[in-house]
Amino acid sequence: MKKPLVALVGRPNVGKSALFNRFVGQRKAVVSEVPGTTRDRLFGETDWNGVVFDVVVRYLRECGYAVTYVKNFTDVDDKIIEKANRLGLGIAAVAERYIAEHDEDMRALGVAPPTIAPRATENIDGMIRLIRRLVDAGLAYAVDGNVYYAVDRFPPYGKLSGRSTEELLAGARVEVNERKGNPLDFVLWKASKPGEPFWESPWGTGRPGWHIECSVMSQRYLGEQFDIHGGGADLIFPHHENEIAQSEGATGKPLASYWMHNGFVRVNSEKMSKSLGNVFTIREILKHCHPEVLRLFILQGHYRSPLDFSGEAIEEARMGLNRLYGTLKAAKDLAAAAQPGPPSTPSGEMSGRIAELERNFHAAMDDDFNTARAIGHLFETSRYLNGCFAGKGAPAGGTAAPLMAEVRRVFAKVGAVLGLLQEDPDAYFLKDRERRIAQLGLDAGEIDRLVEERRKARAEKDWRRADEIRGLLAARKVVIQDSPSGTTWRVE
Repeated sequence: MKKPLVALVGRPNVGKSALFNRFVGQRKAVVSEVPGTTRDRLFGETDWNGVVFDVVVRYLRECGYAVTYVKNFTDVDDKIIEKANRLGLGIAAVAERYIAEHDEDMRALGVAPPTIAPRATENIDGMIRLIRRLVDAGLAYAVDGNVYYAVDRFPPYGKLSGRSTEELLAGARVEVNERKGNPLDFVLWKASKPGEPFWESPWGTGRPGWHIECSVMSQRYLGEQFDIHGGGADLIFPHHENEIAQSEGATGKPLASYWMHNGFVRVNSEKMSKSLGNVFTIREILKHCHPEVLRLFILQGHYRSPLDFSGEAIEEARMGLNRLYGTLKAAKDLAAAAQPGPPSTPSGEMSGRIAELERNFHAAMDDDFNTARAIGHLFETSRYLNGCFAGKGAPAGGTAAPLMAEVRRVFAKVGAVLGLLQEDPDAYFLKDRERRIAQLGLDAGEIDRLVEERRKARAEKDWRRADEIRGLLAARKVVIQDSPSGTTWRVE
């Protein structure tokens, strides 16, 4: 089979981006067929991978590209119908609730809204037209009011997963259905059943299958060909294989230039799933941590790798985010305490390391959106700066303010792509402190009293008592931070 051409975008002026394409099985430099634009589509999105693709869109836009980002909603399917019937509600009411909850979770995580968010029920006519087109082309057949796609009549079937139809059949849970010519044939149109919503069609009343919805919405909003198609790894087969068969069977053109599939979320080395009873929702997790902590946890791994969820991993992400915000707070405090002096241009080793972070960040993101490596560079620079701030390498005089401004500018630029470091550091630490106080059952008033007592002890040069108080607070996971502007405290 001839390999499809790869077409996406390259970063202007600094080389090309590289993206792992499942078709070619390797990273390849990519270029845009329409300079300055890219068309990105995410179907089958879950709350977890919403963060991953949010960063992809943010980065492409930061590089200067106009991204059309489409995220669809399946608002009619077996699960929604079952739920509606059980609750005695219409499917529209149930679907609306799910969509509203999803949107609320995405807002809480700082995920930017898509350019277009179509719904399946808004595109039924287009689905009927595409199904008719496939039937006319001999790629689909009708039986008893149902319409099925004939997999055997689309020779490239299996190209996304890299498996033959025999291998797919052996490894899949395929419904036994005597109506189908091949067990792998999949439904395009379902004949109506009592208690289900239905629409009129040339094959009788019914409703669309799941796969046809995505083909129709991508064609309507992005055209017959577009740049990036995203989704979870569990959608490679059968959903995305079926989508390719539908779209390319109808148009004869490659559907998407690139397919991005993010790894599973695992709990205790098992895939997170409702059947295993180990599902943790975004809303539940955000009761216990700052949204940026969860973003950092998700982005610290490469998007194609499995994500191992645990309370310990979330706590490690919280501590890591605290270190990054600690760097910003130190830079803010140093700038505020800087003595007046003539303006100076940031220079020297510290300035070089800040510029290096910006270069390394782009290099990592250009390599298959490697957020794990990009964040590693951010932490490396943070450790270096924190060491400078704590030692004799801290800038002083007229150099401090512009250099600290450069630190904050680059951290803000990197953070804007990742959706991290979006708060003022003092505001962030206040929220983190309040959350930890509640979790540990601490008394903020008592801590403030001890901090004030320590301040007086230091003023009276009673170092023994000051150290004793620091130890008492440390035992409660309270960290004292002395700075030129005064003493603050935070909770580990």
